[in-house]
Amino acid sequence: MLEPFTGSTVLLALAALAAFAVAVIAIRIAIKLAVRVGIIAAIVLAALYATGTLELLPGV
Repeated sequence: MLEPFTGSTVLLALAALAAFAVAVIAIRIAIKLAVRVGIIAAIVLAALYATGTLELLPGV
């Protein structure tokens, strides 16, 4: 009864679907993390600029 559902093609399709789902979730988490890091970096740079300590950083 389960023989048609355990074929290699079906299992390969399910594995591909699972890999795609994991990749989508990982990309969404990476985007959220990148946005948060960018916001924090912008706040830190704005604070350094406001206090006048930005020119102490080399290359700025």
